[in-house]
Amino acid sequence: MQNLSVADFYPLISHYFWPLTRTLALFSTAPVFSEKVAQKKVKIGLAMLIAFLIGQTLPETPVTLWSVAGIWITAKEILIGAMMGLTAQFLFAAMRCAGEIIGLQMGLSFASFFDPSGGQAMPVLARFLNTLFTLLFLTLNGHLYLLQVLADSFTLLPVDATALDGSGFYLLAQTAGVIFSCGLKIGLPMIALLLALNLTLGLLNRLTPQLSIFVIGFPLSITLGIVALLLMMFDFAPVFDSYMRDIFVHLDSILRALL
Repeated sequence: MQNLSVADFYPLISHYFWPLTRTLALFSTAPVFSEKVAQKKVKIGLAMLIAFLIGQTLPETPVTLWSVAGIWITAKEILIGAMMGLTAQFLFAAMRCAGEIIGLQMGLSFASFFDPSGGQAMPVLARFLNTLFTLLFLTLNGHLYLLQVLADSFTLLPVDATALDGSGFYLLAQTAGVIFSCGLKIGLPMIALLLALNLTLGLLNRLTPQLSIFVIGFPLSITLGIVALLLMMFDFAPVFDSYMRDIFVHLDSILRALL
């Protein structure tokens, strides 16, 4: 009877450890997967299942886990997974930015509460849009696209000890501009509408000084803003779908730039 030692399991452990490292790094930064409402045990179990399925298709890596090359591969896998999750997180940061812009124009920037996912106070409209777009992300199968990108990344960036190209990090920093550009595009109709309302109230104040603009201006801005936001919600799905596809295009470009 053949005796098995712990050393016999090292190649098997290494084979699945590095896909698990990349998957856990993605889960710790990606939208939906990084939400604190989900239990950590569930996340780890799901990551282990995904890493096991992906590991079935990967070739053997002739590197021991505790060698210098093995430590570098571990750090590399963490970087790749975190970059993928962070790039996808830019999409939701843009939506929260749009919510802050809209809330500022409506006069609701003071209305904020604690966000358990971000660990900080967030304006109520930003939290509302973040929840709405999270549901849209799940409806449009964005989480499945993200897992598909994770699986494809092992073909583009296999588990080995080669160095990463710095141009990928530069492209990641450039992609962060999506936060402000997309957020401003979504909030621009509300900015134009409420700016026109403020100009109208200013003219009324000049024509009829006895009219108390502060009494009617604040509730009118909130009411008109809510009505306009409800009308804008009909176009949120195609707009979000377009931005989500753009983010995945950027993510593919970043992964290819790391080669």
